[in-house]
Amino acid sequence: MFDFEKLDLYQVIREQNTKVLKFILEHGDIDSFIREEWKKASFNIVLNLAEGTGRMVNIEKKSFFTNARGSVFEAVAILDIAHQLELVDKDTFQDFYDGYEKISKMLLGMIRSYSQQ
Repeated sequence: MFDFEKLDLYQVIREQNTKVLKFILEHGDIDSFIREEWKKASFNIVLNLAEGTGRMVNIEKKSFFTNARGSVFEAVAILDIAHQLELVDKDTFQDFYDGYEKISKMLLGMIRSYSQQ
């Protein structure tokens, strides 16, 4: 098992990405640009977490975790636009938003822990 797979944060991101990606794949009517950017942002969250966990130098770890958090913000902005365009209903919006908020807070905790070292 890889180190990132042991993190509670990874499990939360994996669950969020599964829900989001299933939604995107089931709703082919979403504009292709919005769909691709949302998928990219979602994948970048987990990929930056995984890559950062594999780094040996704390400043590099912090940088990847910061990038992952930036991708969370990007995904939330896309989610908001999709909601405003009525591509995402209110309940789905709130579910996804809450998941992204939880991930953001967990990443911020990791970033702060590497700032103190």
